[in-house]
Amino acid sequence: MKEFKNFISRGNVIDMAVGLILATYFGAIIKSLVDHIIMPPIGHLIGGVDFSELKYVIQPAVDGSADGSVEAINEVAINYGLFVNAIITFIIVAFAIFMVVKGYNKMKDRMKKEEVATPETPPKPSTEEVLLTEIRDLLKK
Repeated sequence: MKEFKNFISRGNVIDMAVGLILATYFGAIIKSLVDHIIMPPIGHLIGGVDFSELKYVIQPAVDGSADGSVEAINEVAINYGLFVNAIITFIIVAFAIFMVVKGYNKMKDRMKKEEVATPETPPKPSTEEVLLTEIRDLLKK
């Protein structure tokens, strides 16, 4: 239990958990953006098509009869409209993450340039080093 407590109390684990939770809800927001804001106007422009309803039916659904003589069969279909929505959602999320990483890298580069711009002054030599340097110089003469 102590090891688990130490593991959980580390800052990077908490940061990772917060990032995971935020990413989950960010994905839900982007999915809603695609499904409810982006795709309806696109579908309207191409003739009133709802992309989430686009599918290729392999076997249509069959309703079962009331007396049970005919069994109910579910529809078998390839829902390519949902796939298109998923691709657009992925592209938007990938672009947003790209922009975040690009901004982070730019900030990191700027911080590195600031560190390079202010070089450290070397520490003053100790009194022993000063004396040894003077002795060396005297011996050279």
